[in-house]
Amino acid sequence: MYDYLIVGAGLFGSVFAYEAHRRGKKCLVIDKRWHIGGNCYTELREGINAHMYGPHIFHTSNKTVWNYVHQFVTMNRFTNSPIAVYKDKIYNLPFNMNTFYQLWGVTRPGDAQAIIEAQRNACGVVTPKNLEEQALFLVGKDIYEILIKGYTEKQWGRKASELPSFIIKRLPLRFTFDNNYYDDLFQGIPIGGYTKLFEQLLSNIEVRLNADFFEDRRSFSCLANKIVYTGMIDQFYDYQYGYLEYRNLRFEHELLDIPNYQGNAQNNYTEREVPYTRIIEHKHFEFGEQSKTIITREFPEEWKPGKEPYYPINDEKNMAVYRLYAEQAQKEERVIFGGRLADYKYYDMDEVIAQALKAVQSELGE
Repeated sequence: MYDYLIVGAGLFGSVFAYEAHRRGKKCLVIDKRWHIGGNCYTELREGINAHMYGPHIFHTSNKTVWNYVHQFVTMNRFTNSPIAVYKDKIYNLPFNMNTFYQLWGVTRPGDAQAIIEAQRNACGVVTPKNLEEQALFLVGKDIYEILIKGYTEKQWGRKASELPSFIIKRLPLRFTFDNNYYDDLFQGIPIGGYTKLFEQLLSNIEVRLNADFFEDRRSFSCLANKIVYTGMIDQFYDYQYGYLEYRNLRFEHELLDIPNYQGNAQNNYTEREVPYTRIIEHKHFEFGEQSKTIITREFPEEWKPGKEPYYPINDEKNMAVYRLYAEQAQKEERVIFGGRLADYKYYDMDEVIAQALKAVQSELGE
C-alpha cells in the first residue's frame, strides 16, 4: 500500500516523509504518541507555545538547513542566554566575562585568565580520571563547585567523581562580555511554535497517531516496501544484546496568574540540594506579553524500560552493546535507521535535519 512506513513523527521521520512525498512516494507515518513532533512538540496554552519536553532552541551554522526550515516557518530572533542560580546568587552562562565578574569582581580578561590558571594548577590534576578531575583540570575549583558539580550530579544521578571524564571533554571559556550560549551563525524559535513546523512537513501525508509499531509489528511491516525507523534500536531487535541505557526526564508544568515569573526563558539551578535542574518560562522564547505565564520544572530521573528515553549514556559498556545492534542494522535491506534513538546519539535539531536530507538523497537521489 505504501512505499515507506515511517515509524516516528519527530524531526527525522517528518523530514524524510516530506522529501519522499515530494519525490512522488507514498508514505505512512505512525507514532505511538497522540501528537506529532516528537520531543520538539509545542502546545498552545493561554496563548503561549509551551515546549512540553524541555526547551528546544534551533541553532545552526549550516545555511542549507536554516534555509530549509524557513520553507515552512519563520524563525524569530531569540538568543539563548541561560542564567545559573546558586544559593540565591545569579551567574551568566556560558562562562564569560560577566560570569567571572560575578565570581571574582574582575573586569579584565587577563585577570580572569590568571585566576583560572592558578586554580587549575592548585588542583594538581595532570591526567583526569573522572568528570570531577576533568572539570577541575579545565576550569579550576570555583567554576566547578558553583556552576558544574551539583547540576551535573543531578543530571546524571551519580557523583561527579563516578562519571567518566569524556562527558566534558571541553568547557568553553569566553573572555568577552557575551551571554549568547551558542556560537552558531543562525538561531531562533519558530514563530507560532515547533508544532507548526511539523504540521507543514506532514500536511499532505497520512499520519496515524496512538499507533505503536511494536504492538502490531507484523501488520505494520507488511504495509510498505521499506521502513524508516526512528525509535530505539535495541527495541527493534527485541533487546537481544541487552538494553541500552538512558537518562529520563520528568516535567512539572505550572500555569501562573502573573505576567512574568523569572524574566528569562531558562534558569539553571546548580545546587545539588535543589531537586530540579532548571525552570523554563516559555513565553520568553517568543517575547510574549500575555497576562499569565507557564513555567516548567525539569527533574532528571533514572531510566527504566517503558519510560521515555532522553539522553543516551554513551559510556564504554553501552557503546559496546550499541555496536552489536549497529552491525545488525547495516545488514538490513528494507529498513532505514535514523535519529537520536536509532543512532543512540544525542543530536542537535539541525544535525537531525541534515541527516534526514542525506538519507533521502542516498535513497532516492535529488
